[in-house]
Amino acid sequence: MANIKKFKVFRFDSAQDKKARFETYKVEWIPGQTVLDGLNYIRDNIDGSLAYRSSCREGVCGSCAMHINGKYCLACEQQLKVMPEKIIIRPLANLEIIKDLYVDMTPFWKKYKAIKPYLIGKESITGKERIQSQDERAHLDKVIDCILCASCYAACGMNALNDEYLGPAALAKVNRFYLDSRDHAKDERLAMVADEQGVFRCHTMFNCQVACPKEVDPTANIANLKRNIVSSQMSGRLSKKGV
Repeated sequence: MANIKKFKVFRFDSAQDKKARFETYKVEWIPGQTVLDGLNYIRDNIDGSLAYRSSCREGVCGSCAMHINGKYCLACEQQLKVMPEKIIIRPLANLEIIKDLYVDMTPFWKKYKAIKPYLIGKESITGKERIQSQDERAHLDKVIDCILCASCYAACGMNALNDEYLGPAALAKVNRFYLDSRDHAKDERLAMVADEQGVFRCHTMFNCQVACPKEVDPTANIANLKRNIVSSQMSGRLSKKGV
């Protein structure tokens, strides 16, 4: 007898639907397959109109982030063998739904771009290699693993209430570059997030910490930025309105 899981999948087409709904599919599976494999089975054998993102299938690209049985995670990492008989799948929250599990990531990428996600060097070393020791690189081990899947963004209660808030992913990336020994824009990075739409909009709910599939801990990254901003303000290097 074939192994069967019931996939209850969120369905909505913004181009033609007025109301969202759930549709249930019976999926045949074998040990070793994941929720993403189940969605592929539905698309290939039952309903070719189902829309979702996926790419690497190895937990690296972050494309298949979605809400599965009450938590945000990567569909390619969720083994069907350990899942309950009914699997309820929703799209990422806090982002406009284009179709089914496929959301518009534009606001997420806009905020990511705003924090200058690249190394900024001094003019005197432009074009030269910036050397980093093994110990300095090891200091980045936890914060550098973000795969920009937007799970933390979807889980964040403040993102749900405020469209202007940068969000945990962008702020964690600010801290990633702030901690990098090769970056020479420390005060600039603190200044760009030292306002009510930056780190001080975070209410430390820890939702992002729970949602992150790579244990980057955005909450801790934001807390580190807060500490350094306050320290810089007290020393006079950073004003409350910026550098």
